[in-house]
Amino acid sequence: MTVLLTGADGYIGWPTTLRLADQLDERIVGVDNLARREWVEESGSVSATPIAKAEERFADIDGVSFVDGDLTDRDFVLQLLEMYEPDTVVHAAAQPSAPYSAINGERALYTQQNNISMTLNLLHGLHEAGLHESHFIETTTTGVYGAPEFPIPEGGAEMENAGERDEVPFPAMGGSWYHQTKSFDAANMRLAESEFDLNISDVRTAIVYGSKTAETSSVSQPTRFDFDYYFGTVVNRFCAQAVAGYPITVYGKGEQRKPMVSLEDTVESLVNLVERGHDGGGIDVYNQVTRPVAIVELAETIAAVGEEFDLDADVEHFENPREEKEEHKMEMENERFLDLVGGQQQSLEEGVRDVLETLVEHEGRITAHEDRFLPGVLTD
Repeated sequence: MTVLLTGADGYIGWPTTLRLADQLDERIVGVDNLARREWVEESGSVSATPIAKAEERFADIDGVSFVDGDLTDRDFVLQLLEMYEPDTVVHAAAQPSAPYSAINGERALYTQQNNISMTLNLLHGLHEAGLHESHFIETTTTGVYGAPEFPIPEGGAEMENAGERDEVPFPAMGGSWYHQTKSFDAANMRLAESEFDLNISDVRTAIVYGSKTAETSSVSQPTRFDFDYYFGTVVNRFCAQAVAGYPITVYGKGEQRKPMVSLEDTVESLVNLVERGHDGGGIDVYNQVTRPVAIVELAETIAAVGEEFDLDADVEHFENPREEKEEHKMEMENERFLDLVGGQQQSLEEGVRDVLETLVEHEGRITAHEDRFLPGVLTD
């Protein structure tokens, strides 16, 4: 068995690579073009955790091969699939930042071309290489749902018209140029399943927080940890602000609830899905979320846990620059995900504690770039 993992150098990809290598007696092939490193540097920031060069990270991991390549290159993807003939493809590569995609038209276009091209190349590549039994897993995003006023299903939505009922794909309501790429990917995966009879799982990942897993700690090779406005998730950025003595910036009332999941549970569910495989027939959709959390609750939790580390974090409310409902409840079904993760959900408090424990060791790197907590001019 061979597992091909794209985005293997990334925040989620690296610890997933390590756990796959630790738990599966199979060949793991990690693919990445290292663009995330360039995007963050372009943003004038750094990873709070120093990370080694890719060739150094992967050199000593038994059973793992690393390929530096661009998945938007169709010929490269075809050669990759024909060479390794993977039984499973975990597609975690993307330009994942909504704020980055919104900077200007150039970056919006780049984000859409990059993300959609990679997925389409992989789907067509599996078909053209005759790998129809392979399991294609993509980490998309819960952001494809937007913010509807009714509970979000884990899969299709029931629709009734003229007295007839059927299950249809949930309407794409992504709120950024990035989120729309994942809406488009979901549509292309449905088409590929129909046209090519592929085995596909769409893992809709929530806002991920965390700084480590057992594997990243055991090999002394941390995953990257971004905290800037463009690439730091709201939880990770708030934690970095607390460590830097910077006000935790809550936009508006902060009562809008956002779906969240820990890095530990994200990795565990992906590895379990690789091991479990696909049942066959249709597309399996997983809402990879532990629970929705109000932004103000998140900020107050970080401030409270921060006291354990002698951090004096102030929660401050600022005028909301975004067009969003500041009291949205965000209800989302997640039974299939909870079954997949196996009841090992890490609590928000535990995840925040892990993050702060990591970040206090790298306070200097954060404070040296604390101006990156807010949007600024990017380098060219």
